[in-house]
Amino acid sequence: MLDDFMTRATLAGVGVAFAAAPLGCFVVWRRMAYFGDATAHAAIMGVALSLALQTSIFVGTLAVALLMALTVTGLAGRGYAMDTLLGVMAHSALAFGLVAVSFLSGIRIDLMAYLFGDILAVSRMDLAVIWGGAALVVALIGWRWSALLTATLNEELAYAHGLNPKKEQLILTVALAITVAVAIKVVGVLLIAAMLIIPAAAARNLSRTPEAMAGIAAAIGALSAVLGLRGAYIFDTPAGPSIVCVAAVAFAALSLLGLRNRSSV
Repeated sequence: MLDDFMTRATLAGVGVAFAAAPLGCFVVWRRMAYFGDATAHAAIMGVALSLALQTSIFVGTLAVALLMALTVTGLAGRGYAMDTLLGVMAHSALAFGLVAVSFLSGIRIDLMAYLFGDILAVSRMDLAVIWGGAALVVALIGWRWSALLTATLNEELAYAHGLNPKKEQLILTVALAITVAVAIKVVGVLLIAAMLIIPAAAARNLSRTPEAMAGIAAAIGALSAVLGLRGAYIFDTPAGPSIVCVAAVAFAALSLLGLRNRSSV
């Protein structure tokens, strides 16, 4: 079954959806869209580092994405406007990463594959990394679910319950770095934030509880991967952007449905 490239691509897309769904919900709740963008853009620097050191792309992107996320978290609240800081870090990381790649001599690299993903080239080893990373993210978020929710809703309430919001933020940071590292092969650095945010935002219109929102977001993300790949095959369009387009259509449709239901009440 795994000898078919479309089967591997579909499994890879579904795996990324399962990793991004619960994390994307926290990104939406905490209004961390730019944070996800900055972490994803830093992954290009990780690609350059991996190629220069001849190590695994996953290891390099994970290390740099984690470093970027920790840097942004450390600088937050130190006199910088968060949106400005994240904008500077995101675009600077992408630019430095692209420049670093250009200095690699004797190495051929398809930048488009890392910027927009190359899901059709996913191998069996890539599948193992993607599903292993997805399982780790789901386990990490599931383990700290109640604590993460409490810290997200109200930091003072978290302290009253004996929780450390900074620790919960660190757990989200680690989970985000893992997700970026496993998703770069599927949708690329420019579209990772879209797969984090759009399914979660779409699920918000259908869910009444946080748990339901995470589950619906996973379903929307997985369905977007399947339908996006099918559309890319039929219309000969780029696979990664096609997946994001399907998720965006789902968000628009569910948003209109939500507005209609509210207006009829």
